[in-house]
Amino acid sequence: MTTLTHRNRRTEVGKNSEKKLENEEDTDQEKNADLADSGASKDIRLTLMEEVLLLGLKDKEGYTSFWNDCISSGLRGGILIELAMRGRICLEPPTMRKKRLLDRKVLVKTDSPTGDILLDETLRHIKATEPNETVQTWIELLTGETWNPFKLQYQLRNVRERIAKNLVEKGILTTEKQNFLLFDMTTHPVTNTTEKQRLVKKLQDSVLERWVNDPQRMDKRTLALLVLAHSSDVLENVFSSLTDDKYDVAMNRAKDLVELDPEVEGTKHSATEMIWAVLAAFNKS
Repeated sequence: MTTLTHRNRRTEVGKNSEKKLENEEDTDQEKNADLADSGASKDIRLTLMEEVLLLGLKDKEGYTSFWNDCISSGLRGGILIELAMRGRICLEPPTMRKKRLLDRKVLVKTDSPTGDILLDETLRHIKATEPNETVQTWIELLTGETWNPFKLQYQLRNVRERIAKNLVEKGILTTEKQNFLLFDMTTHPVTNTTEKQRLVKKLQDSVLERWVNDPQRMDKRTLALLVLAHSSDVLENVFSSLTDDKYDVAMNRAKDLVELDPEVEGTKHSATEMIWAVLAAFNKS
């Protein structure tokens, strides 16, 4: 659906820079950073959808790029991963006929409410649907990309605005009205820049100082956020503040990560299947 792109003035992959950075990385930093991150921002817990939208928003303007046509489906993918990580849904067990992630249907493990309106609305849709649908189909249905008029009821509406309101309630965004000549638009500028910087720094560190070169050893939420940021075409926003050398290293590592075979990674021990199923769905789109 989207591809990782480098800045126009950066055409070299920066292999020498990567070697230099790898020599400087200390394995102890990974453990210390994990401990620090677990204690950071305890008072504000964001969902994956909120984090993706926050990364996509322009800080002062308070809206996402008009040219970004990937973030809508990326947010829906985030909903599925969030539900899976909260133990509400899963993929059906593989069989001889249904081994691939994209062939296996999404099942409800428990319909207990999560407390998040979007998550609970999606959970009700999945529970009420017969027969069960695949991850790719659910992303399409939740986005409204279906030719079946009987399936339009599953479309989640005003998702960005509803997520933004959650972030306003958590004190990260504010609400303003902006005039764009022919129309007025509600915008949500970032007020808590510290929280956004923490999020950006966490993703930057995950592919630089804390890089482990093995997705199975990565923090699951960080891995999911990298996949979703790539699929939503907001990964450039995460790395844009880096120096040229570090930018090249970060982009190359993120590119290597999302180009792994989801079918292989999803079968590994302790893998979160839904993350790889969502990536596989976006790769096929």
